[in-house]
Amino acid sequence: MLAGGGLPGRGVMSPRTDLAILAATSGHSGVDTIIRNLLPELTAAGLVVDVLKIRRHGPELDRPPAGARVVELGARHVETAFPALVRYLRRQRPTAMLTDKDSVNRMAILAVLLARVDTRLAVRLGTTVSVNLQNKRRWQAALQTQSIRRLYRHAQRVIVPSRGAAADLARVMGVPASRITVLPNPIVHPGLYEAAREPVAEPWLVQRECPVIVAAGSLTPRKDYATLLHAFAALRARRRCRLILIGRGQCRDVLEGQAERLGIAADVRFTGFLANPYPYLRQADLFAHSSRWEGLGIVLVEALALGTPVVATDCPSGPAEILEGGRVGRLVPVGDAAALAEAMAETLDAPPPPERVTAAMARYRSAESALAYMEALGFARPQRREEPA
Repeated sequence: MLAGGGLPGRGVMSPRTDLAILAATSGHSGVDTIIRNLLPELTAAGLVVDVLKIRRHGPELDRPPAGARVVELGARHVETAFPALVRYLRRQRPTAMLTDKDSVNRMAILAVLLARVDTRLAVRLGTTVSVNLQNKRRWQAALQTQSIRRLYRHAQRVIVPSRGAAADLARVMGVPASRITVLPNPIVHPGLYEAAREPVAEPWLVQRECPVIVAAGSLTPRKDYATLLHAFAALRARRRCRLILIGRGQCRDVLEGQAERLGIAADVRFTGFLANPYPYLRQADLFAHSSRWEGLGIVLVEALALGTPVVATDCPSGPAEILEGGRVGRLVPVGDAAALAEAMAETLDAPPPPERVTAAMARYRSAESALAYMEALGFARPQRREEPA
């Protein structure tokens, strides 16, 4: 890794970087998936990419592809990374920069303005902003709203993953929706299928004594696994089935206690974080998505691309677009355990045709998404190439 903006010394310039990417992540979030999937496509198209790192944050890249390098900014937190980012911009002068997460976006906008560089800046938000603001204190929400309205206009592009997220952000910013760029997330790629073919040691999936439902994501209030557990309890009262929850987070102890109180603990498995959850998604009889809000819902696309039927809450925003209003999978109201239980039962009995499901995911292929990102960032699109299914 290179430190201090990736330069060997004051006044010494490396070859100019085409694209810098900065996103302080958890290391296992949807943003991590997006960056890991974009990088190989961008470098294969000929771009020289710097992935800027803040210590103790993702994305984690064990083997960056040729043409990409990890650059340590030398800061532990987003709040203290500003001076290092300004130095990096002044010395490296990347042609374009892509950032993700509101705090990072605001820092990047100010850094580009202070550094006085001609870097084209694209900021991305992967969630439904207004719902996220509702979960903050009033003064925090007001401050964040004002900063978004005043600062985001200085970015050349504001990117979101769904039309619903675009309409929502346009309302928050007070601008026409046409000012927001909707880009498909790079989710479906050959590595997804390769990872999904790895063997899984989970007895419930190997022995297949009854249908197995899988859910995956951080164990946080946003994912609303409390409603999923209530729905599963209602379904379990009608038929034998099992539930596997993949992920870690602050709500695990509470959810485990809830499963005990509902009398379903023997049929619910909490796996914790899994580096490769895709064999579970591929072998599940059903994937359940109970979120209260999303920007898109990456894991929904992954499950569908692997041929697994899904049921999802019609939360803002993303699932309705992914599931094409219910044509690809059943949608239920947010927080409605009875409707979720009924939809799971119906889908287990009559899943949609697999060919319809996989065909609907073609727009999320990583190669196509990378081309859209390149165009949004101002780079010429290379000659189109076919991506294996």
